[in-house]
Amino acid sequence: MDAKRVFEEFLTKKNLRMTYQRQVILNLFLQEQRHLSPEELYDMVKVHDPSIGQATVYRTLKLLCEAGIAREVEFGDGVMRYEPEYGRAHHDHIICTDCGDKVEVYDPEIEALQEKMAEREGFRLTHHKMYLYGICKKCQKRRRR
Repeated sequence: MDAKRVFEEFLTKKNLRMTYQRQVILNLFLQEQRHLSPEELYDMVKVHDPSIGQATVYRTLKLLCEAGIAREVEFGDGVMRYEPEYGRAHHDHIICTDCGDKVEVYDPEIEALQEKMAEREGFRLTHHKMYLYGICKKCQKRRRR
């Protein structure tokens, strides 16, 4: 099932409708391949249809997260961003503390270790977020100069 259909079914279960505004926001969000702040998404929405308000973008992002279509990511700079989650493999992030560059990473050994640690402590993992912070190659090179 595609993300749009999942969102429609989620809204129906919550007795909400797939409005034109939600459709526009969903389409623009899914088209992007980067981590978007609500303000960045709102700027895109304004270009498409200036009648859609900022509050509608925020509320729709919240619904997208509840539906499992999007997830919140916070890279240590105080800005909440969103990325598509539905239909994408789980991944973690490495963030440069100098320039803010972000790399999405997946390592099956780390995932297995997390499961093992949770099991050892009597937990069943439902989800997690892992952020690793450091200095990227470009910034390391720049610092050496």
